[in-house]
Amino acid sequence: MKQTFNRTLVTAALPYANGGVHIGHLAGVYVPADIYVRYLRLRGREVLFICGSDEHGVPVTIRARKEGCTPQEVVDRYNHIIRESFEGFGISFDFFGRTTSPTHRQLASDFFRTLYDKGEFVEKESEQYYDEEAKTFLADRYITGECPHCHAEGAYGDQCEKCGTALSPTELINPRSTVSGSTPVLRKTRHWYLPLDRHQQWLEPWITQDHKDWRSNVMGQCKSWFDMGLQPRAVSRDLDWGIPVPVEGADGKVLYVWFDAPIGYISNTKELLPDSWEKWWKSEDTRLVHFIGKDNIVFHCIVFPAMLKAEGSYILPDNVPANEFLNLEDKKISTSRNWAVWLDEYLKDLPGKQDVLRYVLTANAPETKDNNFTWRDFQARNNNELVAVYGNFVNRALQLTKKYYDGVVPARGTLTDFDREIIGEFTDVKARVEELLEGFRFRDAQKEAMNLARIGNKYLADSEPWKVIKTDPERVKTILNLSLQLVANLAIAFEPFLPFSSEKLRRMLAVGEVKWDELGSIDLLAEGHQLGTPELLFEKIEDSVVEAQVQKLLDMEAANAEANYRANDIKADIQFEDFEKLDIRVGTVKACERVPKADKLLKFTIADGLDDRTIVSGIAKHYAPEDLVGRQVCFIANLPPRKLRGIESQGMILSAENFNGELSVITVDREVKPGSEVK
Repeated sequence: MKQTFNRTLVTAALPYANGGVHIGHLAGVYVPADIYVRYLRLRGREVLFICGSDEHGVPVTIRARKEGCTPQEVVDRYNHIIRESFEGFGISFDFFGRTTSPTHRQLASDFFRTLYDKGEFVEKESEQYYDEEAKTFLADRYITGECPHCHAEGAYGDQCEKCGTALSPTELINPRSTVSGSTPVLRKTRHWYLPLDRHQQWLEPWITQDHKDWRSNVMGQCKSWFDMGLQPRAVSRDLDWGIPVPVEGADGKVLYVWFDAPIGYISNTKELLPDSWEKWWKSEDTRLVHFIGKDNIVFHCIVFPAMLKAEGSYILPDNVPANEFLNLEDKKISTSRNWAVWLDEYLKDLPGKQDVLRYVLTANAPETKDNNFTWRDFQARNNNELVAVYGNFVNRALQLTKKYYDGVVPARGTLTDFDREIIGEFTDVKARVEELLEGFRFRDAQKEAMNLARIGNKYLADSEPWKVIKTDPERVKTILNLSLQLVANLAIAFEPFLPFSSEKLRRMLAVGEVKWDELGSIDLLAEGHQLGTPELLFEKIEDSVVEAQVQKLLDMEAANAEANYRANDIKADIQFEDFEKLDIRVGTVKACERVPKADKLLKFTIADGLDDRTIVSGIAKHYAPEDLVGRQVCFIANLPPRKLRGIESQGMILSAENFNGELSVITVDREVKPGSEVK
C-alpha cells in the first residue's frame, strides 16, 4: 500500500561553487524541481524547497591557486553569482544556503561523530602521493603525468582529459606535483571509510523492489553498482580546505566533500527552520524527493541513504527523479573548453526571456536519455510555439474583447454543441497534466498545457467571431467569454512552467493569485469583469540574435583553447642522446590518397632517397590529398612498422598542432635531396 505523506521536502543538487551555472544544470535539475514545487504550492500542499552551494573540495582549491586568492574568496564570489542566476530564472527556493556556514560546519561534524561513535566506519591505511617540497598529501587533481593509455602529457591523477580514461594517480607515467613541480613519493596515510558493502543487503531490495516507480535510468545505474558489489568509500581526505575530521589524531584531515555536501540539505533546512527542521527530516509522514543530474545518482540513491540509515533517525528519499545530460549544439557541454551557455550571461544577453529558456529546456528535457540544445531550435520553439500558438491565442482573445466590448468580459449565452465539445477538451487537460506532473514527466506535462492554447486557437479560427459579429453579435459574446475563460486557464496551467509569463498574463486579465483546483473551470472570469491592457505575451526572436549567440560560443571556445595552449608546460628535459635516437628525414610526396572508410587517414607514398616508403597519417581533415603531392615533408624514419587499417605504415609524418587543433605538416623552406637528415 502506498504511503500517505502530509508534507514534501524537495532538494535540488548543491551547485559547486568554483564556477557559474549553465543551461545543462538548469535543464537537468533546477527547472524540473521548480516546476514540481510550484505545482505543489498551487495545490495548497505543504512543501519546502531546499538548496545551497557546495563549497568544499579540491576544485575550489585549484581555482583559488590559479586565481591567486583564498578558497573562501572563490566560494563567496560564486555563491553570489549562482544565487543571482537562480533568482533571475525564478527558481523559487525557500532557502539557498552554503556548506561553509557555521550551522553546516557543526551539523556535518556532529553527523560524522555520531557515526564514528556507533562504529559505523572502518579505518584503513593506504598509500597516497605526497609532495615532499610542499609537505602535503596530494589530491588526485594535483598530480599530472603521462597517460598510460594514449600517452598524452598532462593527464590528471583521476582522468586523462584527452582520451577520457578514468585513472588512479599511481597509473600515471612520470607523475609530477602541480603544487611544487617536484616528483611526488608514495607515503602511507590513514582514513575512515563508510563500508557500503555492509549496507547492500538492505539497499538493494529497498531500491529494486520497494521503488519500482523510479526512473529506468536511475534504476539501471543503481543495479550496475549492486552487480559489481558495493565497496567501502573514504569519508575523509588529507586537505586543508574543508570541515576538520572531529576525532583525535586527525590533524590535516577533512571530511570528504561527497560526505559533507549532502548533509548540506539538512543544515540548510535547520538554518531556515531552527526550531522545526526535524519535522522535515525525521517524520515518517514527510516525503523526501531529490532532484539531481545523472552524475549524482549513486550518491543520492546509495551513499546518502546509507549515511542516513547508519545515523538512524532520518527518513530516506521516496524518489530521486534524476535527469541525464544536455548537450549543446551537438557537443558535450564543457566548462574547461567554455562550451556552455552561462545563466548569468544569458540574463544579460536576452533580458526578459527567462521563460523562453525555461520552456525550451523543458521541451528538450533529458529525462531518460541525453538530449540536445541548439540556438536554432530555441528560436524555432519560441517563434512557432510560444509566439504563434500560445501568444497568438491570448492576443487575439484579448484584442477582440477590447475591440468589441471595451475590454469587459461579455455575458455568456446559450452554448452550442461545438462549445460543449471545446469545454470538454480543455477541462480534461487538468487531469492529464496532474498525472504527468505527479509522475515527474515534466516535458509531457508542458506539452499538455500547450494543448490548451492549440484548442483555443482552433476554437477562434472555427468560430470566426470577426465575421459572426456582423450577423449574430450575441453569439460573439459567448465565443469571446469562453475564449477568455480558456486564457485564464492558461495562466494557471503554465504557472509552474512559465512563472514570468503567467504573472504578465494575470496582469492583462486583471486577476490575482490563481489556484490549481480552478484549472478546467469555465467561470474563472465573471461577466462584467474589466480586463487590463493587452500586450504581446512573447515576441519573435530574429536570426541575428541566435547567430550572435552561436558566434559567442565559437569565440569563447577558441579563446579558451588558445589560453590553454599558451599555458601548456614544456615537457620535462631529456638527454641529447635521447634526441639523437630519432632519425628525422625529408621526403618528397610522390602520391597521396584517402584511406577507405577512415575519415582521418591519408596514405602517402614518400621518396626517402633510397626507395619509396608508405606512411599513413591522420591529417585527412586538414588537407586534400592532391595538395600534398610534390611537397617535401619531414618524417621519422626509424619507427617500427605499424599496421593501420590493414596498411603497413613505415614512419610518422611530423605536423605542428595549432591551439585550435589545426594541423600543419612540417616542410623545408627550400628543396633538398630526398633522404636528407634533419639535425
